Amino acid sequence: MTDTQKDQWQAIGSRQTLQSGEFVEFTLATAEKDTDTLPQSGFAFLDGTTPRAYLNQCPHMGIELNWAPGRFMDADNLFLQCSTHGALFKPRDGECIAGPCQGDALTELDIRESNGTLEIRLPD
Repeated sequence: MTDTQKDQWQAIGSRQTLQSGEFVEFTLATAEKDTDTLPQSGFAFLDGTTPRAYLNQCPHMGIELNWAPGRFMDADNLFLQCSTHGALFKPRDGECIAGPCQGDALTELDIRESNGTLEIRLPD
């Protein structure tokens, strides 16, 4: 990441797009054009009434979590779940409570609302 990217915020959609039980997926903007790697993606959702955002990357193997577009929750709709190894993560803080990465956590992204638009801070 370049110095100009530090403390940069990226719009991910309007606040109205974030509805209870729904996930908003996004690709993180980068200044570098590295053709050897896929762009990083993330997702946002409401935890009760609190917006939360994480990188869409399991700490175990670095693979994306979701089963299908917008599908991040386990069958009981209580925990975020990795589709590959079934690891379970608490929505509130991303902590892995079961699976091969137990004790690790998802990478949380700062999220804010600005004039009705949700924005995430680009990670370092």
